[in-house]
Amino acid sequence: MADLDHEFLDFVVKSLVDHPDDVQVERTVDEMGVLLTLKTNPEDMGQIIGRSGNTARAIRTLLRVVGAKNNARVNLKIYEPEGSNRGPRRDDRGPRRDDNRGSDRRDDRGTFRRDDRPSSPRQEDTDTSAVDDLKL
Repeated sequence: MADLDHEFLDFVVKSLVDHPDDVQVERTVDEMGVLLTLKTNPEDMGQIIGRSGNTARAIRTLLRVVGAKNNARVNLKIYEPEGSNRGPRRDDRGPRRDDNRGSDRRDDRGTFRRDDRPSSPRQEDTDTSAVDDLKL
């Protein structure tokens, strides 16, 4: 496990960005688990974060699976440098019309209201049986 998580993150991120030579991953281990700090070219930040943070969330989920296979807690910190090419954060965390998760309904005022969706599984409930045969 010593560097499998580091190598995995390095491979995934270099596959996503336009400047793979600028990718740097620092690995630190403490009582909380493994912390991977990712530094990239400022122009590549939008590709790493993804729309609404979905790409970063997916990378973190995959790292949790790699860590769970090896009985380790793996966390990812994405260092965002000055001048990164990522738009401002949306303050409204409400539903978006083009988001296809759940069904939308209009309320009395004509604004969209999203039906309740089930919450995402917690880290302790992560099922790793599908990846047990992988050589990670």
